Parts: sequence; C-alpha cells; structure tokens
Amino acid sequence: MEDIPPGDLDTAAGGDQNSSATVCLHLYPGMQDNASPDLDQGLAAQTAGASVKHLTTLTDRQRGNEVSAPPATLDSTSLKHSTTLTNRQRGNEVSALPATLDTLSIHQLAAQGELSQLKEYLRKGENLVNKPDERGFTPLIWASAFGEIETVRHLLDWGADPHVLAKERESALSLASTGGYTDIVTMLLERDVDINIYDWNGGTPLLYAVRGNHVKCVEALLAHGADLTTEADSGYTPMDLAVALGHKKVQQVIETHILKLFQTKKLE
Repeated sequence: MEDIPPGDLDTAAGGDQNSSATVCLHLYPGMQDNASPDLDQGLAAQTAGASVKHLTTLTDRQRGNEVSAPPATLDSTSLKHSTTLTNRQRGNEVSALPATLDTLSIHQLAAQGELSQLKEYLRKGENLVNKPDERGFTPLIWASAFGEIETVRHLLDWGADPHVLAKERESALSLASTGGYTDIVTMLLERDVDINIYDWNGGTPLLYAVRGNHVKCVEALLAHGADLTTEADSGYTPMDLAVALGHKKVQQVIETHILKLFQTKKLE
C-alpha cells in the first residue's frame, strides 16, 4: 500500500516568540506522531527507577553487607541542593528570569487560554484580533489548535475571522479537527467556514480527524456535510485512511453515514 506523505506544521507557543512547541499534522498510516515525550510518563519512569535503587539499598543493609563508601549520587545531590539554597540566601540574582504573562504575545496568550490578559491586549486596538504571526497564524487559529474553547468563543465574539488561512492554508477548523476538539469544530462550522478546505500539508479537516481517531469530531464533520470523496495527496479517502490505521469506530461512523446517504437518496 502506498504511504501517505507526511504534512508537518511546526508552530511555536509559550516563552518568547521564537520558542518551540509543535503541532504536527500527519496523514500517513503506520507511523507514530512526532510528539514530545509525555512528562508524566518520564517522571513515572524516574520514580520507578528510584524505587528500585532504594529497595536494593535496603536489601543490602538487611543482608549485613558493608558499604565501602557512601553513594556518590546522594552526596552530590545534597551538596548541590545546599549550594542552591545558600545562593538564594545570599541574594544572588538569576541571570535570566522565566517568561511572565506580560512578555507573551497575543498569539501565545491565545494558545495558553490566558483570557484576562488577552482581553487587555485586544483593547489596545481592533486590528490585533486578526493579526497574523510570521506563519500567518491568528490568535483564533492558535486557540483552536490548543483546544482553548472559551478563548475561541471570546475571540469570535470579539470579531475574529474564522475564515482566515495561514501561509500553508492551515485553518482554525483543520487544527481543531486535528486535536479532536469537537465543540470548537462545531462552533467554527456554525460560522460557515469551508468544511472541505484543503491545505498544503495534503489534508482536509475530515482527513485530520480520521487520522487522529477522533470519533465525535468525525461525526460532527460528516453531519455538517464533509466530503467523503476528498483524497489526501497519495489518494487515500477518509475511509481508506480509517481502514489503513485500524480505526474501527471511525470506520463504523463513516459506514453508518454512507448508509444514511443511500437511504435518503432512495426516498427522494
């Protein structure tokens, strides 16, 4: 079976304006998303490792084995911790302070759902609500990409244009569909956005929702008339993609939708 070529959308949010957080759109089966490692899993793994070492230490003591020297790791950790506290007590200044809300751009505030600060920013000028960043992303596109539903709602009420396309034809709808944010998808569809918008990454909102195995989102898009015949660059239709990826619930949703279409056609 021919592989569907990847389409990657690298975007930044948080920190300074050129910091790195990534939203990836993939439309090829059989490969994992290039997402960052899960922090909780990493901490769990570290905790598990620490527990094993601790148990081993207790077992050695219980056996009466003598330890030739104190564990180096414990000594170094204690020293580092003590030094850090001493530096703070001495009032040494940190060379770089962490980013605060005051330093974030309107796009970063939208992505993080910082509504109160975002509203203050928007009051500075009406043109800011649809201001694009270097990749053509507006605050609405950012909020949609990160599933910030209340931010999306307020931006729309403020006059944000849901029809805006970024430089590679990315849309608020396609990014919300990628994340499976059904409520945001529905909210955008109520604003008469193009449900079948095709971007330069090779997909439509429906293809992205299928790729992410977002069942409810697929249902919402189909209920609003998403085209099942639109293909990705390599020729995969939404059903082809669901089958290739083994997303059985999505397949059932698509099959049920097709059956309803046939039944409706017969009644006409």
